[in-house]
Amino acid sequence: MNNKITTILFDLDGTLIDTNELIISTYLHTLEKYYPSTYSREDVLPFLGPTLHDVFGGMDPDRVEEMVSEYRAYNIANHDELVKEFAGVQKTVETLKKRGYKLGIVTTKKLDVTMKGLRLMNLEQFFEVIVAYDHVEKVKPDPEPIHKALEQLNSTPSEAIMVGDNFHDILAGKNAGTLTAGVAWSIKGREYVAKYEPDYMLENMADLLTVLGE
Repeated sequence: MNNKITTILFDLDGTLIDTNELIISTYLHTLEKYYPSTYSREDVLPFLGPTLHDVFGGMDPDRVEEMVSEYRAYNIANHDELVKEFAGVQKTVETLKKRGYKLGIVTTKKLDVTMKGLRLMNLEQFFEVIVAYDHVEKVKPDPEPIHKALEQLNSTPSEAIMVGDNFHDILAGKNAGTLTAGVAWSIKGREYVAKYEPDYMLENMADLLTVLGE
C-alpha cells in the first residue's frame, strides 16, 4: 500500500500497448534488406527497448540513418494492423485518472509514432505529459526523461513510480529516484524484468491499483 504516490510514469511499447509483433516484424523486414537471411525472431528480441540509433549504429554507423528511415517507413505502414491492446490497461489507466493521479509517458519512441499508438488504443486522453525521443538529449536508462516528465507534472521523484517492461525503464526509475514497477507481460519474460529488481512486479496492469492502495 502506497499512499504517498501521486504520479505514475509509464513506458509505452510493451507496457501500455502491445507493439511487440510490430517491432519484431519491422526489425526483421529492415534487417532482411541489409543483412539477408542473417537475423531470426530470437535474434531481434534484445533490440526491443534501446533506441533505433543505438541498435543500427552498433551494426553499421555509416548506414544508420538509412536503416532508421527504412524501419520507420515499414513501422508506420503496418502500425494499425499489428498493434494490439494488453488486458487491463485501458480500465486501469482510466481508473487512475478518475482518482486524480498525475499520469505521464516516458518513451524512447519519436512523438509522432507515440501519438499514433495512443490514439489507436484510445489512451491519449489520460496522459498530461509525454516525454518522447524528440524531447531529450539522453534516453532511458539516463534519468533525464523521467526528471523532465516529473518537472512538467510538478512532481518529485519521491512521489512517483515508473512502470515498464524493460531493463532501461527500471534502471531509469532507480537512477531518477522513483519507485519502479516491472510488468510480467514483457516479451522478454517475467524473470528477465525481475533481474533488475523493480520495487513491484505487476502480473496485470490492475495490480497497480493494489500497489497504490486503491
